[in-house]
Amino acid sequence: MKTSGIKPLIWSLGLLTIVQLSLHADMNDDPLLSMVKMDRLEILDDRENTQKWDGSIWIGYDLNKISLYSEGEHTSDGLESSRNELLYTRAIFPYWDIQAGIAYDKSTNASRKWGEVALSGLAPYYFETRAVVLFNAEGNWGLRLDAEYELLLTQKLIITPSLEADFYTKDDPKMHLGSGLSSLEAGVRIRYEFIREFAPYIGVEWEKTFGQTYRFDPINDLHAVFGITFWF
Repeated sequence: MKTSGIKPLIWSLGLLTIVQLSLHADMNDDPLLSMVKMDRLEILDDRENTQKWDGSIWIGYDLNKISLYSEGEHTSDGLESSRNELLYTRAIFPYWDIQAGIAYDKSTNASRKWGEVALSGLAPYYFETRAVVLFNAEGNWGLRLDAEYELLLTQKLIITPSLEADFYTKDDPKMHLGSGLSSLEAGVRIRYEFIREFAPYIGVEWEKTFGQTYRFDPINDLHAVFGITFWF
């Protein structure tokens, strides 16, 4: 796939978004809304003083929105990695959205642009899930799967186990990515909601790379984490 294949996707996304949002601009029963949500803003208990973030912003209407996702990590040596997505989001079923747009990944010495299609929603038994399919100009395809579950111990004390997995079809040495199962990240966090919009938390996180990714970037770490989550 050539880079020219991604550019029409970007233009189509922008045009479709403008048309969809303009159709709702004058409808009083479907007001323009927005949200900023930081799911994780945390520090890891490690030698590198690693700081991580995982958040999103959206603006739009009940059915149609523009969404921006960002996650990454920073150490005392600088930015280690980040993933950023700009998406058109369309509600297709109750609790389920389909998304399309572009993604930009950054590592210490390289970067990669992707086209993206994603499905996000609430699976049976109230698992929050997100499946992302990626494709780029180098002919590589990726699949990123996220899932988490909230278990209420009390109205304010909540345990959240989570699982993330990445897969790719080709090796990408510049980005330190290998084909097949690339990485796995599992964690458990417990937070206390002083108010619904703000909660500090503690937890543990395990991260491991596999296959060729492990040869590029060997990781098999277990850390304590300390952070906050908030939204407005």
